[in-house]
Amino acid sequence: MITAMVLALVLAATLGMLRFLRGPSDTDRVIALDILFAAAIGLCVAAALASGRVLFLDVAIGLALTGFVATVAWARMIERRGDAERRPP
Repeated sequence: MITAMVLALVLAATLGMLRFLRGPSDTDRVIALDILFAAAIGLCVAAALASGRVLFLDVAIGLALTGFVATVAWARMIERRGDAERRPP
């Protein structure tokens, strides 16, 4: 069961990385970043289940917090840039 979970997460991370690199818009890249963080969190949980060590769950919590802050910061940057482009000169 853990092997199937890892394979699905690696596939999600691969597709997320492809979308992150290819774009085409910044919004696509933000969503891809979110997918990459979710896959990394899932892989940490899988590592915790496979090894029986709870340290991986602490890493997963840290990744979740970092991913949330990164997503919010990038979304705000995109929003501000969009506001600046819409303003008349």
